[in-house]
Amino acid sequence: MKAEFTAIIEKAPEGGYWAICPEIPGANGQGETIEETKANLKEAIELILKDRRDDILRGLPDDVIRDKLQVA
Repeated sequence: MKAEFTAIIEKAPEGGYWAICPEIPGANGQGETIEETKANLKEAIELILKDRRDDILRGLPDDVIRDKLQVA
């Protein structure tokens, strides 16, 4: 799945950077560089979305229709 999310990045008082993603509550990352911070935020987003998907799919009936959508 390919999607685009917003990264809000700020300098951390103790050094380095921290970031949040407003579209995904709970997704945050930190790092010494902006690139490292964005990579950590991306990983957090991926883990949260995978966990949410797995949680929703767990226990669905066998005859459920599962399809894919693309959102622009």
